Amino acid sequence: MALLPILEYPDPRLRIRAELVVEVDETISTLVSDMLETMYEAPGIGLAATQVNIHKRLLVLDISEKRNEPCCLINPKILSREGQIGYEEGCLSVPGFSEEIQRAERISVEALDEKGSPRKFEAEGLFAVCIQHEMDHLEGKLFVDYLSELKRQRLKKKIMKQSKQSKADAVRETGRLTAPVI
Repeated sequence: MALLPILEYPDPRLRIRAELVVEVDETISTLVSDMLETMYEAPGIGLAATQVNIHKRLLVLDISEKRNEPCCLINPKILSREGQIGYEEGCLSVPGFSEEIQRAERISVEALDEKGSPRKFEAEGLFAVCIQHEMDHLEGKLFVDYLSELKRQRLKKKIMKQSKQSKADAVRETGRLTAPVI
């Protein structure tokens, strides 16, 4: 297993629409394992393949408190939506920021599991919110897209300022813009 780099907003690769997984093979199994390891290490409760620059319709999540109930959805589809719920959402691709987003409270989902077996189930509450959040990534959409234009612009400026500050801190520490490759 390997940790995968997570793309961060406003990286344009986060906007690429994911393609269907044609075959659930060893490559996909390895990707699922790597994504779960990356998600747990981050730490997060969900991760879409798009976030690790792999544009396949695949996501992993685990909302359990003990972080021992991983779920993999390949080629997921939402069949129905009911109700509405506001949840404070954060995102591994937008670290350090969160905002309340309105989503369907209950959804019906169809997908393949990590072995390629079809499954159909109902999800509600945080589980439903997490699935919808990660499925948005597969469409090239981020939770910040639900914000007003003003909030989105403020967030982008804040992120750019933090990025510049991080680079300046690295230069102060090392005397170079980037760390040496060893």
